Amino acid sequence: MTKQKESMKLTEKQAKILALVLVVLVYMLVGMMRMPTKLDLGMEFSFLPMVSAILNTLVAICLILAFRAIKSKNVSVHKKYINRAMFLSALFLLSYVLYHFTTVETKYCGEGMMRIIYFTVLISHIVLAGISLPFILFTYILGFYDRVEKHRKLAKWVFPIWLYVAISGPLTYLLLMPCY
Repeated sequence: MTKQKESMKLTEKQAKILALVLVVLVYMLVGMMRMPTKLDLGMEFSFLPMVSAILNTLVAICLILAFRAIKSKNVSVHKKYINRAMFLSALFLLSYVLYHFTTVETKYCGEGMMRIIYFTVLISHIVLAGISLPFILFTYILGFYDRVEKHRKLAKWVFPIWLYVAISGPLTYLLLMPCY
C-alpha cells in the first residue's frame, strides 16, 4: 500500500471519535423529527414504514446468520453478514428519519391488552435502540480493528439487544398496521 493510501486510513481512535459524532448527530435528528411542522418534499413517503420494517427484518436475519457463522468459527462469513447488517441498519435509519421528517406520526388505534402490548414493545424498542447505537458502533469498530477479545466481550451483550431491536421494530409496524 502506498504512503498516501496508508495516511488516508482511519485509526481506531479516529473511528471511535467519528462514531461518537455520528451518534450525536443521530440523536439530534431523532429529537428534531418530532417537530410538529413536517418537510414538504413534493412526494408522499407513507410507504417508508413498510420499507423500514423490511430492512429491520433483513438486519435480524443477517445478525442470526452472523451469529451462526461465528459459532462455526467462520470469521469471514461472520464479517460479511455483520457488514450487511450495518449497511441495512444505515438504510433503515435513513428511511426512518426521512419518514418522520415528512409525515405526521400515526397514532396507535388499538385498545385493551393489545394497546399495552404495543406500547411495551414500542417503548422497549425505542429505549434499547437509542442506548445500543453507540455500543453497536464500538463493537463493530473493535471487530474491524481486530481487537477480538474486547469485541467478543462487548458483542456478548450488544448482539441480543441489537437482535431484539431488529425484531421488535417490524413487530411494532405489524401492530400499528391497522391504524395507517
